[in-house]
Amino acid sequence: MGRPRVATRLLPLVGIHLVALGCLDATTRTPPTLGDADHRILFVGNSLTYTNDLPGAVATVAGALGYDVAVASVARPNFALEDHWYTGIGSVIADTAPDVVVMQQGPSSLPDNQEHLAVWSDSLARVVRDVGGEPALLMVWPSLSRAFAFDDVRDAYERAAVRVDGQFFPAGEAFRALYDRYPTFSPFGADGFHPSDYGTIVAAYVLVGTYFDETVTGLPPRLEAANGGRVVDLLLDEALALQAVADSVVAAWR
Repeated sequence: MGRPRVATRLLPLVGIHLVALGCLDATTRTPPTLGDADHRILFVGNSLTYTNDLPGAVATVAGALGYDVAVASVARPNFALEDHWYTGIGSVIADTAPDVVVMQQGPSSLPDNQEHLAVWSDSLARVVRDVGGEPALLMVWPSLSRAFAFDDVRDAYERAAVRVDGQFFPAGEAFRALYDRYPTFSPFGADGFHPSDYGTIVAAYVLVGTYFDETVTGLPPRLEAANGGRVVDLLLDEALALQAVADSVVAAWR
């Protein structure tokens, strides 16, 4: 895909969407497959995951660092973890037996939504543990109109991760840092909420950097699709900015 365009600055078990080695339409209900690899990652979420193919970007970035990764995704529009639970995510997790399940729903910044995230993360995590996997929470971000809620979103996802004794991927912190430091490379798309391609790529950098305890600075601006992922295509200044932000966030939360 071409390089990103600059945007204007300014809860427990399954659904069905992207798969490893390619992606499906967000409305498909075809169960995902998860290929053999050293690291098998299942994403469970909504349009914040499937917009610009975050799982595919993770596969490509991980491959560029030398890791053998397979990804699959169950992500449907407006789904919370509770919706996934009642549409069968438990059986998907049991069938695919992933090494890690990366969970996200909406920002969940309000008290009731924070509790909802925690409860349903715990429900999914129990199934993940039953198949020998590790649960993980992908911190998302508030819309630009609610940028004041970044701390609440972070706290909600961090607490959920602690509750399930799982990994915490602070992608939302990278969104905040990128927007503040490099507004030309806004992580927000045209609607001020869904990720731009910059946002998806910096989230992928953070996830890979956290999971593998790696730095991403120095990776080429353009990465050909690897492990069934997607092309990552940046200019040099874009790559340097996104990589610097990602590495600083990963170091701060390591």
